[in-house]
Amino acid sequence: MKLTVWTYEGPPHVGAMRIATAMDKLHYVLHAPQGDTYADLLFTMIERRNKRPPVTYTTFQARDLGSDTAELFRSSVVDAYDRFTPQAMIVGASCTAELIQDDPGGLARAIGLPIPVIPLELPSYQRKENWGASETFYQLVRALAGPNAPTPGSEKPPRDETRRPRCNLLGPAALGFRHRDDVVEITRLLADLGVDVHVTAPLGATPEDLTRLGEADFNVVLYPEIAGQAATWLKRTFKQPFTTVIPIGVGATREFVREVAELAGLDPKPQLASEASRLPWYSTSVDSTYLTGKRVFIFGDATHVVAAARVATEEFGFDVVGLGTYAREFARDVRSAAERLGVEALISDDYLEVEEKVAELRPELLLGTQMERHIAKRLGIPCALISAPVHVHDFPARYSPQMGFEGANVLFDTWVHPLMMGLEEHLLGMFREDFEFNDDAAPSHLGAGHTAPVAAAAATFTTPEDSQDAGQTPAAQKHEQKHEQKHEAEPQTSVALWTEEADRELKKIPFFVRGKARRNTEAFARDRALDRITLETLYDAKAHFGR
Repeated sequence: MKLTVWTYEGPPHVGAMRIATAMDKLHYVLHAPQGDTYADLLFTMIERRNKRPPVTYTTFQARDLGSDTAELFRSSVVDAYDRFTPQAMIVGASCTAELIQDDPGGLARAIGLPIPVIPLELPSYQRKENWGASETFYQLVRALAGPNAPTPGSEKPPRDETRRPRCNLLGPAALGFRHRDDVVEITRLLADLGVDVHVTAPLGATPEDLTRLGEADFNVVLYPEIAGQAATWLKRTFKQPFTTVIPIGVGATREFVREVAELAGLDPKPQLASEASRLPWYSTSVDSTYLTGKRVFIFGDATHVVAAARVATEEFGFDVVGLGTYAREFARDVRSAAERLGVEALISDDYLEVEEKVAELRPELLLGTQMERHIAKRLGIPCALISAPVHVHDFPARYSPQMGFEGANVLFDTWVHPLMMGLEEHLLGMFREDFEFNDDAAPSHLGAGHTAPVAAAAATFTTPEDSQDAGQTPAAQKHEQKHEQKHEAEPQTSVALWTEEADRELKKIPFFVRGKARRNTEAFARDRALDRITLETLYDAKAHFGR
């Protein structure tokens, strides 16, 4: 373990909380010290839920360690059952309580409650949040659906032809990135195809619903990080096949429809003929041609990273210069995707390593988590979020799925808008000295004779140093200053002076690559012992580095 100001995943008991919070009539008794109750805020403040998670904490304190903490746990379990009357209960320990070794599972079984009590063994110092969510869901499915399993070796009976095919939707959970809206979108898509959703779990399911999972014809796995292990067990136990295509993007959604149709014995052509996504037309329109070849870096959970890489290259025409994940359990999938794109995968849960890689590659768009948003802001790079963990504003009140044909529309809007804002900022910088658009010019609708009301105020706060970095965002200026300070500390000849004409031309270069252009030109001048950088020097450097 190490001290950090940011983590992509919490400990595994937070993953268990995500499953408990997503479900109804399930209660989680967590053996934990008083300070671990902070996790409630993840759901009430960040996800904006209107009720707190169904979790009872034993909240032992330092003085309790000299007494019987096991009795404190037993009384908490009994009180939770009497107060909430759940259909089932899960019990476990937080990372701190794990050190006490009170055995919550054994203690809970000894109480003899009239409901299923599922113990969780979540090694807090070896595993993390997504693994904890996957393990919790798997243990719940196995404990609740297992008693209804057919005899080993028996054949699965054929589907009754008088009813429509039905499937389970597996994987959506609390704190998931757009899980709520993805469920709505995929349920509609399946209904249009002629498939009924039997159970959606864990989101919105009860323990009683989990006992009926085996009644479905097959399973749709939306998020393998959470549902992959449970789906594998259901396939082995109930002979239920499951989908492997994640329907993010138009191409993947079409493949998903074909895969589901094959599992259900249906014709996918009518559904494919009526797809409603506007992304294909937008991404090939004249207005979108400036997107072609944009350099993009992608980081997040494995499901969304692999899907985003495909959408970026095949449907947007982007150039993926790097991708990675913090989910080490799915590192192989991300490495395979990176190999297909000819880049090296970054497998790390250290945000400082991610920032260093982004700074090195200098992409034109960053797709990632909440931390990548902060990284992009510091480096002056456009950014869009594609994966958890995210903050409160990425749990929107509006309908905003990532999956299905409507999800593809959302992806286009989400990814393109930051680039359009970057283009707008570049144009403002390009025309900064224009007679009509400069800071001293009055708005044209006021007519002649008017002066800009902000000109004097702007001049008051302008320093000679500002002119050199005009057109850059504060974050980009800060990064540029850090780079210049680093080079000043190195033994090298003095930097050539820029002529006014060359400096004006430099400002026309987009802000997100202007720093690189400045460094390349100065290096070009230094190698040739030039003491002044003229417009011709700038063009010569561009031709030299463009070879």
